[in-house]
Amino acid sequence: MSEKIIVQKFGGTSVGSPERIKAVADRIKSYVDNDYKVIVVVSAMGDTTDHLIDLAQKITAKPSAREMDMLLSTGEQVSISLLAMALHEIKIEAVSFTGSQVKMITDGAHSNARIVSVDDKRLRKALEKHSVIVVAGFQGIDADENITTLGRGGSDTSAVALAAALGVRDCEIYTDVDGVYTADPRVVGGARKLNEISYDEMLELARLGAGVLHSRSVEFGKKYNVRIHVRSSFNRNEGTIVKPREEMMEKFTMSGVTSKSDEVKFNIYGIPDCPGIAQKIFTVLGEEKIYVNMIVQSTGKDGKADISFTVLKKDIDRVKAISEKIKTELKGDEVTFQDNIAIVSAVGVGMLSSAGVAGKLFRILSEHNINIQMISTSEIGISCVIDEMYAELAVKSIHKEFMEK
Repeated sequence: MSEKIIVQKFGGTSVGSPERIKAVADRIKSYVDNDYKVIVVVSAMGDTTDHLIDLAQKITAKPSAREMDMLLSTGEQVSISLLAMALHEIKIEAVSFTGSQVKMITDGAHSNARIVSVDDKRLRKALEKHSVIVVAGFQGIDADENITTLGRGGSDTSAVALAAALGVRDCEIYTDVDGVYTADPRVVGGARKLNEISYDEMLELARLGAGVLHSRSVEFGKKYNVRIHVRSSFNRNEGTIVKPREEMMEKFTMSGVTSKSDEVKFNIYGIPDCPGIAQKIFTVLGEEKIYVNMIVQSTGKDGKADISFTVLKKDIDRVKAISEKIKTELKGDEVTFQDNIAIVSAVGVGMLSSAGVAGKLFRILSEHNINIQMISTSEIGISCVIDEMYAELAVKSIHKEFMEK
């Protein structure tokens, strides 16, 4: 399309009250005044989604996934209509659409659907008549026209997907923070905001616990070359631009340190040390759609091996049952788990060209008497499983050594 078009997304805190919605409308107007056409994706207001979940639980302890999606999708419908009204009030031509109306087609996985395609025809037609299109984030429809929701971070993913469908290069994600930091500034006093970060680094940080962007939105950005600009909806400061690695001006050895405590470590002891055992364990977990993060296998004595892996705490009961069943089938010795762990991770594209980073990181942990239980590496990241009580100390110590000198 020949016009200047930008996609923007505003989260729940950004549209949490009538006053905030009016402020968002004023910000959008500043783009329209500069000859932009604007596609705006919004989340539900404030705590609306939590309130809707509470309502459902007062009706039934086990609501169907389909009906929950039908219920939760109403939150965004309130936001888009109110924002369109606020834009009308300041003389901006705007129209609102639900995810189904713009044909955001997803698979049929209720509460965690994945986008399959976006039909841009209605959006392009609407842009001919209106300056602003307001679209409900977090939702779509499946092939049978059932309403689906995209799960955590779904509105971010909706926004980047719309930018990709329209061939728009820039997508602004407005939130309650003003960019991506080298660490959580609430934990690390010396954390600083990054001007830019690569898709790969942002993906790794998102996967490892940094909550600024959801990994699925970054995956879309990388696949379709959409630059994602993370900005605060509470000020006009420049934020952080997520972009291709080749466009980065600076490549720090380490761009971020993060930790997460939402996983549990399982250990299955005394299983046969022979081909196919790991495949058997993780095929079963995969079939049950259980996310497995870190895996370590060690060989013991007499043809026996031990295997350890981490999964999300929410899956602990299912994984315990599966592990006990596998242990019995394989005539293993014991299944144990530890739910007091944290995964501390350091990420940076500069690691590709910097020798000795791992040794230095391990030395820092050792100097603070922090024991490493598991290690996982990628070309741009190192993750360590440690005792949860040392997570904050580990993050602060690593950040100080690598980023505050």
